[in-house]
Amino acid sequence: MYDIAIIGAGPAGASAAIFAARAGKKTVMFDSDQSVTRKAWIENHYGIDRIAGPDLVDQGKRQAHRFGATIVQAKVTHIERLQEGFALVTDGSRFEARHVIFATGLWTDLAEQVGLDTKPATEPRIKTVIVVDADGRTNIPGIWAAGTVAGTSVHTIITAGDGARVAVNVISELNGARWVDHEILKTST
Repeated sequence: MYDIAIIGAGPAGASAAIFAARAGKKTVMFDSDQSVTRKAWIENHYGIDRIAGPDLVDQGKRQAHRFGATIVQAKVTHIERLQEGFALVTDGSRFEARHVIFATGLWTDLAEQVGLDTKPATEPRIKTVIVVDADGRTNIPGIWAAGTVAGTSVHTIITAGDGARVAVNVISELNGARWVDHEILKTST
């Protein structure tokens, strides 16, 4: 069983996967190749001069994989509640996880199918978002949402930050204490 399953591999999903995997959590991220970021040209992402959306998405996936996240190229079509956690079903495969993070960008169809509360979006061109609390929790315990699908701005830097924020909250809940991921720059003496 995975600790954290992330549905979506755009900036919010990959950022969540990076933080989860770096925290030593068994992490799986599902990529259905529907990220709207794949259509973007980005010049306003902190730390990156300019980048094509597909390159940003691919870099995020590579970084998550480098830290130990499993990446599954498939669309999650169904989620079942288990006695402990959830089963995520794709075409022909089934994965179990204690927590699920929706980072599905524009797409709420699976969220609504599962019974997550949704509401009209306020961001231009976004129709519906998942209702979340201040930590990213949904109305179903153990299911969280991050990024555009959770009502944040569509800007990649904002969705990436929200994915990290929600992952930190999930990790903290799993650990039973607030978790922080900081390293110190190593200098030669």
